[in-house]
Amino acid sequence: MELISPTDFAKGKIESLQEYSALAGNSIVSLFGRPRYFADMIQQADLIGFGSLPIVVLTGFFTGAVLTLNSANSLERFGSLSLLGQLVSVGMVRELGPVLTGLMVAGRNSSGMASELGSMIVTEQIDAMRALGTDPMKKLVAPRVASTVIMLFFLTIISDLLGLVGGSAVASLLLGLDYRQYWSSAWQILKFQDVFMGLLKPLVFGFIISTIGCYYGLSAKGGTQGVGRATTQAVVASSVIILLVDFFITKFLMAMFGYS
Repeated sequence: MELISPTDFAKGKIESLQEYSALAGNSIVSLFGRPRYFADMIQQADLIGFGSLPIVVLTGFFTGAVLTLNSANSLERFGSLSLLGQLVSVGMVRELGPVLTGLMVAGRNSSGMASELGSMIVTEQIDAMRALGTDPMKKLVAPRVASTVIMLFFLTIISDLLGLVGGSAVASLLLGLDYRQYWSSAWQILKFQDVFMGLLKPLVFGFIISTIGCYYGLSAKGGTQGVGRATTQAVVASSVIILLVDFFITKFLMAMFGYS
């Protein structure tokens, strides 16, 4: 690993932040400009949405099941086992569903975007695209951003539902609770604030995943080794930023809705 001075390191990080901000802003502008590549958007939606469906289903189901198992012991000590459905419902909808789905999609698709675009960079396909008068931002970045935001929204809903199903299966089969009571309490505890918080996060996370994947892909250098580094950096950066942004979104929304 090459040693650099702290000043050069800070300058490089600030420059990267500026380049990422410019790409993120241009991706939003490109969504509203012409031409619009709907075919590419549908193709990306299929790759991102349906391609991620199996891992999202498994993650959601077993997260709800494990949350139920871990919470049952604590609630049983206080004679509040009937509140199990409420705990799983709030935990999945507000926090675990959006965050875990975002991390799964980041691991699968942010790396895919970085490797795909990085390969196009090192083989000069994007330069050829520019020479033919096609804007790579509109052709490559904008469809990925739009598809990721939309599909992550629906994937999170599926993950939340499967988490509740997994919790219900454990509660009824292993803990002997009545599944109707479980679903009744899980449904009644949810408020508008909980659902709003849980469905706003995937919109933000989807934008982060797609823009970071595209940024590292388009900034790849150094041949195939550079593509590999860009792929790794995209996954790490998107996962870390999702966790950081999740904290600030949760804090802001809790203050806005008056949570104590």
